[in-house]
Amino acid sequence: MGTQPLPRSDVTILGPHTHLISVRAAAVELRPWIEAFPVCPALNTFNIIHTGIQQTAAPMKIVRTRQTTTYFLACTGGKGRVLIDGRWRVCHAGRACLLPAHTLNAFEAIPGTHWEFCWVCYQWPRDQRPLGNAASPVMAPYDPGPLHAAILGLLHECSGPAQPSLMMAWSQLIHTYVLRFARPCDQPDQLRVLWERVESRLAEPWTLEKLAQEAGYSREHLRRLCHRQLGRSPMHQVTYLRMRRAAELLATTELTVEAVARQVGYHNPFVFSNAFTRWIGWRPSEYRRQRAAPPLTTGVRAPTAIPKSAAPAPSTPPNPHFPATPPQPTGIRPVAIH
Repeated sequence: MGTQPLPRSDVTILGPHTHLISVRAAAVELRPWIEAFPVCPALNTFNIIHTGIQQTAAPMKIVRTRQTTTYFLACTGGKGRVLIDGRWRVCHAGRACLLPAHTLNAFEAIPGTHWEFCWVCYQWPRDQRPLGNAASPVMAPYDPGPLHAAILGLLHECSGPAQPSLMMAWSQLIHTYVLRFARPCDQPDQLRVLWERVESRLAEPWTLEKLAQEAGYSREHLRRLCHRQLGRSPMHQVTYLRMRRAAELLATTELTVEAVARQVGYHNPFVFSNAFTRWIGWRPSEYRRQRAAPPLTTGVRAPTAIPKSAAPAPSTPPNPHFPATPPQPTGIRPVAIH
């Protein structure tokens, strides 16, 4: 799974078996596949660009090499692949992942199986506390039911009465359910404080022994906690924080690659460049050039609502929670995108 080559360009392939319903915020950059969705101004309050529910199968694939948004994905059925920390990992029902901005983000359907998930996409202002923090999990167990229900509630409200107070209530629920994953309240304080310290001192030479001492745990206990809470080993988490910070510096500052390397704890620019390439998919200089270039999207056409008679036969088992033919008050219908 992790040995597949990393994608090198933006891709949007949804295919004939992809069915989705979604709602978008007001005054956001429009992409062809979200342009037809209803607008909910309440989403702007929570920095949410769009949210929705999707059923899909191969050849669906999304790649964002210049991602500026934070993407939360919770699997409700089947399984798919998500690119995390430079490795493809399987995301199956009952798990969720948080894909941060300024890194290579990608996910795809697995041939021969279906995949159902709900998502929330954020555009977070730089002057506000980010959605994810140093102690946020990358992939972990998660009950998607409440989030799925809240998204459905918002979709039906937007397609029907569109009462502002109820749209705000549904939007707040959606955001709260994402925060349940991104900022887990059951995480030990020592672990949260540890990663906040590491994030503020990335230039230091962190080792497993030093991390355990800072947290007040044995090395083995810290290892178990990190795998359970974050989905990574302690040293993997250090590398993740360093690569995330390096990607942000390359994207938003004029610092040289050598200066960026020093700020995130690498005294040898060559070692830093190799680590960055393994995690992000580009060499630092290439990443900076790509960030400056206009985005390239391939394989997508503007969405059109498919009449029942013309809709492709479903290739996946029906999901009772996905409204294949939802109530039709005013135009929110599942969209099949080719």
